[in-house]
Amino acid sequence: MIVILRLFHRVPRDERATSHVALAARAFGAKGMVYCGMKDPGLEKSVERMEREWGGKFFIEYTEDWKRTLREYRKNDFEIVHLTMYGERLGKDVNIRDNALVVVGSEQVPIEMYRLADRNISVTAQPHSEIAALAVFLDRAMEGRELSEEFDVSNFQNAKRKIVPMKMGKKVVRG
Repeated sequence: MIVILRLFHRVPRDERATSHVALAARAFGAKGMVYCGMKDPGLEKSVERMEREWGGKFFIEYTEDWKRTLREYRKNDFEIVHLTMYGERLGKDVNIRDNALVVVGSEQVPIEMYRLADRNISVTAQPHSEIAALAVFLDRAMEGRELSEEFDVSNFQNAKRKIVPMKMGKKVVRG
């Protein structure tokens, strides 16, 4: 199971980016997201609405103490993976444990995060979007399986919509 920890969410500055972290995380196979910084009921409602409309089981939780969250996940045998442009290069094979807490920042991440992580991984050693880094990392970690996963409305609790892939146009089916 992969869970995302979004560090230091700021309202209104990060509202869109953090919701896109959740969107990418869900689409690429993560099971949920924990965030810290400013509590944002609007973000939580948006993620819950996405789950209701499009299906799946993706949770969102707020934490006041990101270090305690790291300790709790580590105690439950999660590998702590910090995505940063300063880390070790992301290879073709990610080789993470079955359970991983993947950390993405929004503002400058304290040096302590680098020390607390089991691995600091860089998707590229250039400035880049945390959303793009998360998508690339999750694709590698899931070995592309998430790209062929069918988000079948019948398999997802309370799903109201499903996208039908098409060469041209767009088709959304109501559940």
